[in-house]
Amino acid sequence: MAIPESDPPSTDEPPTAGSRRSVVVALALAARPRQWVKNVLVFAAPGAAGVLSHHHPLELSLGAFAIFCVTASGVYLINDSIDAEADRLHPQKRHRPVAAGDLSPTLATTIGLGALAVGLAASAVLSGWQLALTIGVYAVINIAYCLGLKNEPVVDLAAVASGFVLRTIAGGVAAHVPLSDWFLIVTSFGSLFIVAGKRHAEHLDLGDDRGDHRATLSVYSLAYLRYVRAVASGIALTAYCLWAFEKAAHAASDVSISFRLSIVPVTLAILRYAFLLDRGEGGAPEEVFLSDRRLQVAGAVWVILFAIGVYGS
Repeated sequence: MAIPESDPPSTDEPPTAGSRRSVVVALALAARPRQWVKNVLVFAAPGAAGVLSHHHPLELSLGAFAIFCVTASGVYLINDSIDAEADRLHPQKRHRPVAAGDLSPTLATTIGLGALAVGLAASAVLSGWQLALTIGVYAVINIAYCLGLKNEPVVDLAAVASGFVLRTIAGGVAAHVPLSDWFLIVTSFGSLFIVAGKRHAEHLDLGDDRGDHRATLSVYSLAYLRYVRAVASGIALTAYCLWAFEKAAHAASDVSISFRLSIVPVTLAILRYAFLLDRGEGGAPEEVFLSDRRLQVAGAVWVILFAIGVYGS
């Protein structure tokens, strides 16, 4: 089974009959570099604070991004070792290197633990104990999820969502910028919205056998997951509006309108993503964002408008 915030179906092509991946290739695939796109969330807090134009905060943010890539890959390796049997029951995840028999669980676990140690040490060197604590909490929650939290209804949703939230917190901690209450509310409920969508897609993809792969999927109904998505998206959008109005109130008059206008692409992005989820997509959020042009356009417009407000003041 999969871990918080990184359990979408594998996009790796299955090996051809009678072939096996080399250890190096298997390790590279098991590290899931395509999912590193999630780690750009570390730039959210320093970007919103307007410090990415300064050399030192930018260096710290880039360092936090690299540390999260190493740490997340370590967690993926450990997760795949624990969930190899369950992954073999999944139509896509059975092609993951450990589940496919291309990478031994012992080696994957050993390298995964080593990656976690490197991530913790590097975070302490880069930005002190606060970043190390954030990375440590991320690792503990993810491993606890693999070992049992994934079977606890509701708790598993919160555990998965925490992976996204901790990325944003890590960015703020690394760059030494304060995190506003509105920022944390938006990221928390936005993450919950995405996670509920992941479960919805898995519910549809796996059908009656979904409980064999993930125990909570046999408990969650589609109606419940739609309810969670509605509540989470509603709170996230409301909080963003209040945050944008607050930012506009403290911005220079000639750029304050950009914060207000940024509400438009955020709303359209949420509605677009909800539309894709309703069609059964969303099992792999990073794949959705990388492939859907409308979401990319909305994201680009939001970045431009928000950047004008932050850096144009």
